[in-house]
Amino acid sequence: MASTSARMLRLLSLLQTHRYWSGGELAARLEVSERTLRRDVDRLRELGYPVDASRGVAGGYQLRSGTAMPPLLLDDEEAVAIAVGLRTAAAGAVGGVEETSVRALAKVVQVMPPLLRRRVDALRASTVPAVPGGGPTVDALALTVIAQACRDGERLRFEYRARDTARSTRLVEPFRLVSMGRRWYLVAWDLERHDWRTFRVDRLAEPSPTGARFRQRDLPGGDAVAFVRAQIAAMPTRYEAVVLVRAPVATVERAIGWSGATVEPVDEGSCRLVLRVDTLDWPVMVLAALGVAFDVVGPPALRERLRAAGEQLVRAAGA
Repeated sequence: MASTSARMLRLLSLLQTHRYWSGGELAARLEVSERTLRRDVDRLRELGYPVDASRGVAGGYQLRSGTAMPPLLLDDEEAVAIAVGLRTAAAGAVGGVEETSVRALAKVVQVMPPLLRRRVDALRASTVPAVPGGGPTVDALALTVIAQACRDGERLRFEYRARDTARSTRLVEPFRLVSMGRRWYLVAWDLERHDWRTFRVDRLAEPSPTGARFRQRDLPGGDAVAFVRAQIAAMPTRYEAVVLVRAPVATVERAIGWSGATVEPVDEGSCRLVLRVDTLDWPVMVLAALGVAFDVVGPPALRERLRAAGEQLVRAAGA
């Protein structure tokens, strides 16, 4: 017997011939029992495919008239993966594929069943992409729940672990999801603190819509990306790494993207790079990846960290 996924694709393909199938004939084509056939039809309906059925001796199945959808069976996480991947590529994550990604995303969304299309549309409408990058894994279903709450104007409750590891239950009016640097952020109005807040999605657990609707407030400045950047810049950090880089501002910005960094021009061929961080691992990685000459202004701990990393690389190369 074929796997469930392959069998459902075959079932949907047969139903899309727009003819009426008796239950016995369809079960025979799929080489399954009529009981298994009924379960597969129920799965298609759960995904949003409109399959009509008639009971009785001559009972059977037919895809509802006027429905013309190529077979595409995706679970929620797969739908989110497609939306995030193609939308990120369309925003310039991979050079040269932006236009192709836009076309691919349009085609994929077009053939999705209504239930999954609404989820992907919610993610697309409620997410503001910035410069992409690697980062902590966030739950795909949590993203869809948050995105739908943003889109539908529905209050959201979740458990949150703060930077100091303190845990709390938050009730918010979600505004936008922001994909930035190595993180996902939720911008929302905190109903208990009566102010706008930024929440890291990887620190958020069990998001649950409350059913209570709200009228969207005006975000200060109106730009969710700028708001998140300002919030991150205002956070206290352990180190402020300052480096004089022998390269133009544009070259450095392209190399590091946005990662909480400030790049200021010194002259046409050099710039001042400032990284506010809690550990020096990230500045070491950034400076190594630049591939240009630089001078460390401070702190001294960064010089020591770079020296140790350099010695380790030299030993590894010699070995």
